[in-house]
Amino acid sequence: MNIRPLGDRVLVKPTKEEEITASGIVLPDTVDKEKKAEGEIVAVGNGDYIAKLGLKVGDKILYKKWGGEEVKTGRGADEQEYKMLYVGKEEDKSDVVAIIE
Repeated sequence: MNIRPLGDRVLVKPTKEEEITASGIVLPDTVDKEKKAEGEIVAVGNGDYIAKLGLKVGDKILYKKWGGEEVKTGRGADEQEYKMLYVGKEEDKSDVVAIIE
């Protein structure tokens, strides 16, 4: 399934979280882990603000922890989780906070 964001939106694949803590403790999958607000853009919309910022597929970004909409594709072992984020002029309404360089 291909998902193409509309307007000033980007589809982001969240970065996988560390499975081992700094002290070397391995965290099992059953532990509720806090999701990082970092990810890689996998698709971009055709909005003016996206073009102005120069966002493109492959860029790594930081986004608001509770921003955007969760999107899941596939089933079972093939299931993928993404975030659909809005990129806007007004900082308080934009889900994307920064580009990681």
